[in-house]
Amino acid sequence: MGHLEKAKDKILMGSERKSMVMKDKEKKMTAYHEAGHAIVGLLVPSHDPVYKVSIIPRGRALGVTMFLPEEDRYSLSKEQLNSQISSLFGGRIAEELIYGSDMVTTGASNDIERATELARNMVTKWGLSAKLGPLSYSEEEGEVFLGRSVTQHKNVSDETAHVIDEEIRSFIDANYARSENILKENMDKLHSMTDALMKFETIDRDQIDDIMAGKEPREPKGWSDIDTSGPQGGSSASAEKTEDNKANTETTLDAKDDLKDSSIDGAADQH
Repeated sequence: MGHLEKAKDKILMGSERKSMVMKDKEKKMTAYHEAGHAIVGLLVPSHDPVYKVSIIPRGRALGVTMFLPEEDRYSLSKEQLNSQISSLFGGRIAEELIYGSDMVTTGASNDIERATELARNMVTKWGLSAKLGPLSYSEEEGEVFLGRSVTQHKNVSDETAHVIDEEIRSFIDANYARSENILKENMDKLHSMTDALMKFETIDRDQIDDIMAGKEPREPKGWSDIDTSGPQGGSSASAEKTEDNKANTETTLDAKDDLKDSSIDGAADQH
């Protein structure tokens, strides 16, 4: 059963980069970053539940917060989209609250890109801006070899373009402020989840529920069986590496070069 769980995580979150060694300082900052995503995602309305949080490097990511929907979904509401934007900013805000604005890292670049894209689509494509209404302002980009013009024709006025920018900024600022308020009000949980990630490296719903309830997080399943005499102080990554060496019959899955961004109708969302 343990091998099946690891295989599922490899498919959903990417292959572990077990050869990568992170300094404790960077590892702890990553833990705060991922804890920020998870806590905001848990406390905003209509957000997918947290499946797992990990600070084991996977693909190009130093850590992963994975959200999984509870049922099939074919569209998203304005409330759900706003909640996604808020949770995307949770990692950057956690870094800023703990280490200060001058120590914020580049780790949030993909989060910012995805949040901006969501906000832009809400305004220009999905008609969710109260000021601009249900009109489409997006320009569909076609390939040149299909006969489309190389130059893009401007179909909005300068004034409308300015309003679009203001509306995108409004969505971003409102969700950034909401995310910041949530983390400020739950600093104890932010520290507790970070400590759990530093200890276990990967936590799932059981540990997350304990932390959100103000309890000491229980040990992950199988944690007591891990040998703690290794050079890394018994980290789960070291234990899993030993286990992989013994499991010669385990199915090998193709490694992913990168964690692919989830689409609007994707089965899982990772931060």
